This record gives sequence, C-alpha cells and structure tokens, in this order.
Amino acid sequence: MLIQEAIRLAENRGFDLIEISPNANPPVCKLLDYGKYRYEQMKKEKLQRKHQQQTQVKEIRLHPNTDDHDFEYKARHARRFLEEGNKVKATVIFKGREITYKDQGEEILQRLLEKVEDVTKVEQKPKMEGRSMIMMLAPEKKKGTGKKN
Repeated sequence: MLIQEAIRLAENRGFDLIEISPNANPPVCKLLDYGKYRYEQMKKEKLQRKHQQQTQVKEIRLHPNTDDHDFEYKARHARRFLEEGNKVKATVIFKGREITYKDQGEEILQRLLEKVEDVTKVEQKPKMEGRSMIMMLAPEKKKGTGKKN
C-alpha cells in the first residue's frame, strides 16, 4: 500500500500510522491509537515499579564488651530484619583503647552469624574500617514450595 493511502486510511479511522519495522522490504506499519498505547505502557511500568521490592540496609551496632542480654536483643532484631528481606550491616565499634581487642569484636560478629545463619548468607566477611569492624549479611532466598496462591 502506498504511504499516502495508509496515512489517509489511518486519519479516516481516527488512528495513527506507526512504523513497526522500518528495515523490512516493504516497511511494515500498523494502525494504532498512539496516545492510548503510551498510556497503557506507562500503567504497566508503574505497576512493575510498585511490585518491585526495595531492600534496605539496617545497621546493628555492637561493642566488644556488649553484654549477653543486649547481644540477644540485637540478634533478634537482626533476624527480624533479615526475615523481612532487608540486608543487615553488623558493626562493632571500638572506643578508646578497645581497639586492641579486635579478636573480641570478631568473636561477637561470629556469634551473631551463628544466631542468624539459618536465614542469612554472608555478603562481606568481617573487616576493619577505621575504628569499627563491619560485616554485611544478606537475606537468604526462600525456596519455593511449588504451590501457587
């Protein structure tokens, strides 16, 4: 069909003439309401963004001499954060002369990992950054049961 005929046909029907594949011989075109098409595309994109899960990084701050009860409390919070799908940044902060007890900081991070190891995987092993030792934990992907809701 000639281009002028196709344009006239589209205008008579109230549509736009959209070129689908310009490299084909002859070029392939389609009659389409372009405004409606763009609106539907924007709705689809908005819906995809809405269903996209945002992961946050939650921080748990500890000290080399953190007591058992405080440690248990923070470990429960870390577990809850991981179960919600957030990452956890476990930080042991050394104040003053505590910096000489790096092994205690590593021990605390190891204890934390043991408490939450069933729901997490280590993203970054413990390492020193200035006066703090940092370990990153990411939630472990849940295995599907095969059932659809």
